[in-house]
Amino acid sequence: MILSVGSVTMSRNVFDEREYERRVDRTKERLREENLDAIVVADPANMNYLTGYDGWSFYVHQAVIVTVERDDPVWVGREMDANGARATTALEDDSIRSYSDDHVHSPYDLHPMDYVAGVLEELEVADGRIGLEMDASYFTAKSYTRLQENLPEADFEDATLLVGWVRIKKSERELEYMREAARISENAMRAGLDAIEAGVLEYEAAAAIYEQLVRGTEEYGGDYPSIVPLMPSGDHTGTPHLTWTDREFEDGDPVIIELSGCRHRYHSPLARTTFVGDPPEELQRTADIVVEGIEAALDVVEPGVTCERVEKAWRETIAQYGLEKEDRIGYSMGLGYPPDWGEHTASIRPGDETVLEENMTFHMIPGIWTDEIGMEISETFRVTSTGAEPLADFPRRLFTA
Repeated sequence: MILSVGSVTMSRNVFDEREYERRVDRTKERLREENLDAIVVADPANMNYLTGYDGWSFYVHQAVIVTVERDDPVWVGREMDANGARATTALEDDSIRSYSDDHVHSPYDLHPMDYVAGVLEELEVADGRIGLEMDASYFTAKSYTRLQENLPEADFEDATLLVGWVRIKKSERELEYMREAARISENAMRAGLDAIEAGVLEYEAAAAIYEQLVRGTEEYGGDYPSIVPLMPSGDHTGTPHLTWTDREFEDGDPVIIELSGCRHRYHSPLARTTFVGDPPEELQRTADIVVEGIEAALDVVEPGVTCERVEKAWRETIAQYGLEKEDRIGYSMGLGYPPDWGEHTASIRPGDETVLEENMTFHMIPGIWTDEIGMEISETFRVTSTGAEPLADFPRRLFTA
């Protein structure tokens, strides 16, 4: 389907309308189960999931409202972004509401949630039980207090993960986009590994990765990922979330690359470690143990197995070699916007009794980080009817430059 808005023509056939209808219906089922009349969705990934809305507008307040009684969700955002909602969603005009620009960084004590409160009144849920994504990255403390001030009769409840749990099982079309993202991840990882060598500036390797993330494949391009390529190197590989600098790679540098291709906002993360020069025996040994642990964990994946059982296979394997890791080794993921691609629901960790089901997707990243050394090798996988399907086809080993 092609939609024209003024001089802008954009495709909104990422998913057909029936898929969005199924997503909204499942969300309404969860609302009924939680005895909620409505939910105000502020997470941009959840907004996209329910409506298809796709724009770099999450730096201002926006929301999608789903009520039990109304057929369609309502998008609420800045006036200048309303055409973006018309271009990327199938919502009718009466389901697209926009506030004026004087609500943005307002000198007049206006706030976008004042307008959202008015929409909730129009939807006749102002005195009902309303779910809020209280821990979403872009839902602020002031958003909460303004809704409380405007709707004193409402009963607000924390529904941060309600839509996240609806999202956890992927449709065939979602999986198709994640597999396409995996092809982009493979190309970007090759570009990064090829670029790293002694004397090369770190940002030059990052540029090579970014070019492939956007260029994609010969068949399709890539979108911006929710997380930038992470590239700790040298003495800092024990700190996993550092990016690149303007230093040169040197002989003796370990370098971690964690990245993800992105296709229609769907990701397939991939991490590998390389070494500039001949790797020390300890690093090679650690890499071999990590690979053995990953393969042991993937081997137990199947429907009916719990997340903690998958982690146990990893933990018992590395324990044979005297290694321990206290952090989780994976998490449910897929659709995402900055600041991350995780769904914040199931984690592969001790104590998580989430039962795996077919078409759940996880990023398994059992990194080993110590004060002296860091090692990352990761796989994104789908739970199939019989086991695990890694989405990327990339050598699972320590690389050298």
